[in-house]
Amino acid sequence: MDSTFSQTDVIRTVPASVDAEQALLGAILIDSQKIDEVASIVSVEDFYIEANGAIYAAALALHQIKPDVDAVMILEELKKNGVFQEKEGYTYLTQLAESTPSVSNVRDYANIIRDKSLLRRLIQLTEEIRNEAFEQSQEAKDILQDAERLIFELTQGYVSSEFVTIDQAFVSLFARLRMLRENKGALGIKTHYSQLDDVLNGLEEGDLVLVGARPGMGKTSFVLNIATNVARHIKSTVAIFSLEMSTVQIASRILSSEARVSSTRMRRGDLNDDDFAKFVESTNALCHNHNILIDDTAGITVTDMRSKLRRVKNLGLVVVDYLQLMRGHGKRYDNKVNEVADITWGLKMMAKELKVPVLLCSQLSRSNEKSTGGQRRPQASDLRDSGAIEQDADMILLLYNPEHNNPDLKGQSGYEVECIVAKNRHGATKTVKLYWEGEFTRFSTVEHTYENEAPPA
Repeated sequence: MDSTFSQTDVIRTVPASVDAEQALLGAILIDSQKIDEVASIVSVEDFYIEANGAIYAAALALHQIKPDVDAVMILEELKKNGVFQEKEGYTYLTQLAESTPSVSNVRDYANIIRDKSLLRRLIQLTEEIRNEAFEQSQEAKDILQDAERLIFELTQGYVSSEFVTIDQAFVSLFARLRMLRENKGALGIKTHYSQLDDVLNGLEEGDLVLVGARPGMGKTSFVLNIATNVARHIKSTVAIFSLEMSTVQIASRILSSEARVSSTRMRRGDLNDDDFAKFVESTNALCHNHNILIDDTAGITVTDMRSKLRRVKNLGLVVVDYLQLMRGHGKRYDNKVNEVADITWGLKMMAKELKVPVLLCSQLSRSNEKSTGGQRRPQASDLRDSGAIEQDADMILLLYNPEHNNPDLKGQSGYEVECIVAKNRHGATKTVKLYWEGEFTRFSTVEHTYENEAPPA
């Protein structure tokens, strides 16, 4: 019996079905092809009786070599592994085959075994959490985060999907095509930058969208502009996690962009009555029509984020600024690359679980500043602490500001910048032109910088 269970748990009866374990093994002994039906459902670790798990492991190992496996072959494998002696092994395997109620119900037996295994694992996890709480070696918040992470990992491990027939796949496909036609090509959330939306086809639920740029290129302004665009056009909540700037600074950026009042003059307090009139108008619009939440917790973890976001109703988009300021989950990492890999994987899993796109800012390395002739256009390999970032991201958008290489642009109120779509799982990669007005920390499309206004000269 598993030593992780206490005497109290034994008295309560540990969740297990020895009958289901024996019935499944008996079905395999009668018809080894049944292994293919249960291998994706139940694992060796799901068996409560150790000997039963050993028999199942032997059957799986032999089945990989030879499709037809019988009791004699399994017994020889068990003897070789020191699980059974000849006589007791033969007796037990014979009993299994003879006592199996029905070979056709093998999947039902497998589901019972997996369900009992899940309950035992849940008991073990709650015992670990209980011990941590009694030891008081961590703060209550950290113990809660551990509990949430462990439960999430447990549920992820028990989620599986089955084959679907081609006609079922076509039904789903045609439903999607009808929705695409009705929504003019975009199923996901639009950024409301027309050229960019044409390339991305919308930010879909579960997407991890990475925005990379060197400091000063406007990545924070870009994601905040998208956040307010989204909040303005859909009735869902937009959650912003700012690890670098305070809530007041984020609010200032948003208000400057929306009211079109100079961010520099706002910082200096050099404001007139007309400016305040614009503030009032924009603030009313933002507060009444937008549902934007801001969290400025420093060094936040993915677990912290997930915990907070689960309590948000009608969540539509998550913005994180920025990746390199986040913390991994408490454990020690060999290097920053491994920590970042753990974080990006966690963010991708969070996006899938919450069924929302996550817009993530990331710094680029300094390598693209070392080229001859100034700063070159960035590429995905320039992502700082790269590796898993490129792999986990569904889309990678890289901002390139020509001001850094063109002295003539210094001091200009606005000019064109590039948004390089370096990765796009849903479509093509392409470079999109945007118009940057640094005075208002605002991006807009080149064709129409603002609605009902002429484009810049």
